[in-house]
Amino acid sequence: MNPSDFVRALRAAAPYVHAHVGRVFVLAFGGEICERADFERLLYDIALLQSLGVKPVVVHGARPQIEARLQARGLDSRHQGNQRVTDAATLECVKDAAGSLRMSIEAKLSTSLASTPMGGARVKVAGGNWIIAKPAGVRGGIDLQSTGEVRRVDAETIRQVLDQGRIALVSNIGYSPTGETFNLRYEDVATAVATALKADKLVFLVDSNPDSWTLAEDTGDAGQLSLAEGAKLANDVTHLSDRDRAHLGAALAAGHGGVRRVHLIGAAEEGALLRELYTRDGVGLMLYTDENYEAVREASIEDVGGVLALIKPLEDAGVLVPRSREQLELEISQFDVMVRDGLVIACCALFPYPQYKMGEFSCVAVHPDYRGEGRAEALLKRSEDTARKLGLSKLFALTTTTEHWFIEHGFVEGKIEELPVQKQRIYNYRRNSLVLVKGL
Repeated sequence: MNPSDFVRALRAAAPYVHAHVGRVFVLAFGGEICERADFERLLYDIALLQSLGVKPVVVHGARPQIEARLQARGLDSRHQGNQRVTDAATLECVKDAAGSLRMSIEAKLSTSLASTPMGGARVKVAGGNWIIAKPAGVRGGIDLQSTGEVRRVDAETIRQVLDQGRIALVSNIGYSPTGETFNLRYEDVATAVATALKADKLVFLVDSNPDSWTLAEDTGDAGQLSLAEGAKLANDVTHLSDRDRAHLGAALAAGHGGVRRVHLIGAAEEGALLRELYTRDGVGLMLYTDENYEAVREASIEDVGGVLALIKPLEDAGVLVPRSREQLELEISQFDVMVRDGLVIACCALFPYPQYKMGEFSCVAVHPDYRGEGRAEALLKRSEDTARKLGLSKLFALTTTTEHWFIEHGFVEGKIEELPVQKQRIYNYRRNSLVLVKGL
């Protein structure tokens, strides 16, 4: 990377750095991720997150490590559905695998050699009996014995650990008030921890590539799905492996539990965690529940009245070119809207000119009560994604008052001659609008 590219990338990441400072992120991965040759890099990236002000909670599983110990001892691996039958001998393997893996993670996070990305870091890791569990009981007539379920999470103590500047490390082990030890599904632990902490994000790093899942092909905003869309699509997913289905189910459960953003990221891609959290497009699949994104959709004829109410004050102020209701009804299919509790709170339009590989981004309006929270930026991002899918290579906008906003979001000043011929013919020289162009 040359110096200018580095500076550009660092500046592009800055808004995300500011947004993530002080936020609680639960980062979860299974034992198969721990066996990857590049696992150290993932841990270094997690340490970097903490250096950037994130409060990380790391939850790990140990399935392949448990299987290896069972095989080494000549023991059978028994399952009922998607849960392991944990008898006394198997529980010893579970303890051995989880404890060994935990120490390995702690050791790697303790690295501070100057020759590694951890150079100069002083990462402190803490763990404890924070997961209170109960027996899973009998399923399908089979007693799961020491397989358990999460009963409660000691969220207060975990918060204290995070406030002390430590990484909280949680394994797939739970304990009961009677002194018993239980083997838990790490996906359930991660979901329970994120829900109890009211975490800002839950991130699952998985061994597959969520971008290649069929359901991801239907996502609206570069791999972003509302919780409702995710639940609907999950019902139709039959091609996923049991592991991926478990991750998707855990993601939906976390969303219903109040976690605003749940990310599913393929661990194989270099720097996937950092790219998902600190770049605009990311690399994974995200389920969201917050209202800023929940309501972004294509406009329909029923939205005409709401859009008119939104743009009328801007038309009266001369910021937008006036549109009649009839004109808007004809153009409504080109609009995207953001809706909150039935109210259109933001809108924009994308008018494609395919023969010139250009599209006009126009009629951007945000309700006065909801400005300053990135809604116009979210609409621009959606329009950029739509434009790319249409094979367009540039967006242009005409404005008399908001040129700074467009420039801040990657547009540069252009000339009237750069516009499609149809647009040049109807250009209003009395308004003398600035021409702004952005490459895609």
